[in-house]
Amino acid sequence: MVKRFIAGLSLGLAAGYLLGPQLRTEKISPERALKEIKKTVSRTYAISGSWIHMIPETVELNQISCNVYRGGLSTTNEQGTTQFEFLADTKTGALLDLKAT
Repeated sequence: MVKRFIAGLSLGLAAGYLLGPQLRTEKISPERALKEIKKTVSRTYAISGSWIHMIPETVELNQISCNVYRGGLSTTNEQGTTQFEFLADTKTGALLDLKAT
């Protein structure tokens, strides 16, 4: 009886250890990703507006397939307003691409 319990416990722990990383593939919310992007970009630009698509999409960046949120920012300076589009990683909220439009 004790041997079966220990064997079952060992098997459960091993399965949890091996499958754990695959089960932690949660996405952050689009709102949180936008907050992270604004925090990053505000170090360089004065942000006057922002938006983000709520549905993630898959894009290819540097021959690597990535799940991203697509969004945009408006910035203001002495010359006027500049629009930027960005791609944010769905797992971390990291800025993957930023282009002036």
